[in-house]
Amino acid sequence: MALTNRDIADKFETIADMLQIKGEIIHRVMAYRNAAGAIRELARDLRALAAEGELESVPFVGKIIAEKITEMLETGKLEFYDRLAEEVPPGVVEILRINGVGPKKAKQFWDAGITSVAALETAAREGKLRDMPGMGAKSETKILEGIESHKRRAANTRLRLGDALPTAESMLRHLMGLPGVLKGEIAGSIRRGKPTIGDVDLLVASHDPQPIMDAFVTLPEVARVLGHGDTKSSIETHSGLQVDLRVLIPERWGTALQYFSGSQAHNIHTRELALSKGYTLNEHAFTPVDKDGTPNGDPVTFDTEEAVYDFLGLQWIPPEIREDWGEIEAAAAKRIPTLITLDDIRSDLHMHTTWSDGKLSVREMAEQARARGREFIVITDHSQSATIAGGLTVERLLAQREEVRRADAEMRPFRVFQGVEMEIKADGGLDYPDEVIAELDFVIASLHVGLRQPREQVTARLLNAIRNPHVDLIGHPRGQLINERDPADLDMDAVLDAARQSGIALEINANPHRLDLEAALARRAAELGVKIAIDTDAHSAADMDNLRYGILTARRAWLTAAHVINTWSLAQFEEWITGRGKS
Repeated sequence: MALTNRDIADKFETIADMLQIKGEIIHRVMAYRNAAGAIRELARDLRALAAEGELESVPFVGKIIAEKITEMLETGKLEFYDRLAEEVPPGVVEILRINGVGPKKAKQFWDAGITSVAALETAAREGKLRDMPGMGAKSETKILEGIESHKRRAANTRLRLGDALPTAESMLRHLMGLPGVLKGEIAGSIRRGKPTIGDVDLLVASHDPQPIMDAFVTLPEVARVLGHGDTKSSIETHSGLQVDLRVLIPERWGTALQYFSGSQAHNIHTRELALSKGYTLNEHAFTPVDKDGTPNGDPVTFDTEEAVYDFLGLQWIPPEIREDWGEIEAAAAKRIPTLITLDDIRSDLHMHTTWSDGKLSVREMAEQARARGREFIVITDHSQSATIAGGLTVERLLAQREEVRRADAEMRPFRVFQGVEMEIKADGGLDYPDEVIAELDFVIASLHVGLRQPREQVTARLLNAIRNPHVDLIGHPRGQLINERDPADLDMDAVLDAARQSGIALEINANPHRLDLEAALARRAAELGVKIAIDTDAHSAADMDNLRYGILTARRAWLTAAHVINTWSLAQFEEWITGRGKS
């Protein structure tokens, strides 16, 4: 079977892991890791690029990497990988993917004859790890917890929203340009803004489906055709994403879009409501039925979703909240709130520049934010303990202030404030003394280390930050990385109560790898009166466009503009930070 982009990316990722375990220089490791990341994001087939002699146009793909891609495309194998696999057992690579296990520890286990996750779990349960150098009973327990987390992630085949949505949008744009296409929409869990996606559902309205089906299975993103029918076709993209297309007549658009947007629980509830009114409901139509379920009349079709919900006696329900979390009852009472939108956002309170690990200067980040309609921003580079991210010493923090103040003066009425993303250290302390952070316009405190600490300990660390009067926002509160790292085991009841009492804000981090706080917790926080911020955590101009993922998460949380501090005017923001003791 021909290798896909995803297969090749996975191969390079494994090579990077094997080189890291062997102790190769970090630049060589990152060459393969960066190439893997770039290949995963490609919309085009590597075979097409190879045929055009354009492999080296892919970011991070130079001559050597391009030669290895060509070898895999032509032979289905890679000699370099095979040689490495003879040296480093595949099971040791899998061990490296356990939370808390780095290259040195994986090599240590390997040297001890442990060459698989199963063998490592057995050794840990039998108490055989605690006597190794640098290990102990607590380390052994953490290894077992990491293995359980690894098992859960291995069973998760869902893609992140941020990986699936751009591909779905690209394919839909192609389809919307075809003759005879009248309407088009992305449905399913993407339309509901779920943080992870199983597959993609595309809907198109047309009176002539066959040319659309034929065009769909030949789109540039297609790696394999899984099915090619009259009104439904399925393909797999180069990134391994399954996409299903359905073409329907415009008269049935409303019921089809409602049905295929889901969720399953929401649809079951709407079908029950239809039955109570004497109709069955499916993707095609409402059909009148007798009490025993026998059809007794002509189907009723609708060309809009609004008409479908109106027929059920409901206010239109935004797709993001169709989870059967009370939205149907609210719609029946005409109490669906006006959910927040991108247009409501006036500021971004979390972003990084070249002072730490960002790609642009303070002025460049400000200009990019202004171009996207923001009215003010806060520059929040990392604090001094984040050495890997170029965190700022107190001296550099003070030096940065001059640059921030200069940009602020030159760009008015657009405003630029100085803040920091301050590390909540593993011992519970904060990264700067109070007298330093008291001089900043805005302070974020975030958990990046010690996320696997016991519940009581990691919660106490976060509560300490929340109760500090100089801290204004908790960034990505649970520290999760979707499909990569489980969130910290926090007592969220205590966290939300402390945030409510202190008046601090909690963040929905819009980075699609994070989306933290997640929707259920953000909704609960808002119901308790906790302030919410939606920030991009941008490290580049492109990162600012991730805001839409944060908005989708906020809408899933039933948030309105009134819940979110980024919708405040400059005057409201300044009044709030002044009230928190900021000058």
